[in-house]
Amino acid sequence: MVGHRWRRKDEWSIQILKVSSTIRKGIRMVEKALFDEWPERYDQWFTTPIGKLVKEIEGELIRDLLDPKPGEKVLDAGCGTGVFTLDFLAAEAQVVGLDISGPMLSVACKKTRGYSFFAVRGDMQHLPFKDNSFDKAISITALEFIADAKSVIDELFRVTRPRGYVVVATLNSLSPWAARRKAKTQRGQKHFWRMQFFRSPDELLACSPCNGIAETAIHFQKDDDPDRAVKIEQLGRLQGLDTGAFVAVCWEKP
Repeated sequence: MVGHRWRRKDEWSIQILKVSSTIRKGIRMVEKALFDEWPERYDQWFTTPIGKLVKEIEGELIRDLLDPKPGEKVLDAGCGTGVFTLDFLAAEAQVVGLDISGPMLSVACKKTRGYSFFAVRGDMQHLPFKDNSFDKAISITALEFIADAKSVIDELFRVTRPRGYVVVATLNSLSPWAARRKAKTQRGQKHFWRMQFFRSPDELLACSPCNGIAETAIHFQKDDDPDRAVKIEQLGRLQGLDTGAFVAVCWEKP
């Protein structure tokens, strides 16, 4: 869609420029209508006291696992409005942000102006990139809306070079946060949660035959006082609990 500054016009960046003009087929209208209404509400939540804390903790975990470095080519699949993308760009990585929603990508482009970022509209289950195109690939809180998680993870592995990292983060089915969303669905609230699929750390790890590591974060609740939430989070991490609301898995591609 909209491109930004690249470090150099090499073969890889030319490939991405060509891909950007392609609108992937097979994107369901219900998905486009759903996500196109989200940008403002999604970003606003991260400005609340508890939302800021969640972003800080999740961002730290993701950075530790992905370990983005200057000049690396990173795919952010399901990048949304670029909430986490900015962290990778701050590390001077070259980032391609792919999302199903045009409005979300437009917001991401505004946030990342001046960085080595390029937006591509597409489907995570059918990535429009060649094999081994990226040093690292990541998807954060997007897998919840796809029934076949393995298809997405297979695609992330395909476009990542050997010895590169694949990182996936999603809502943990073992957490009280997931239980609360399921309860809302049963009461008929927020119809879009009916489209979500929650997974445990073991279920995510089983999506690839490669050995991976899984960690969870956000052990506090949405209505906890932020100061108390910090202490709860520290205790949960020290105890190595697997029930944090946010589960992230990292694999190294053979």
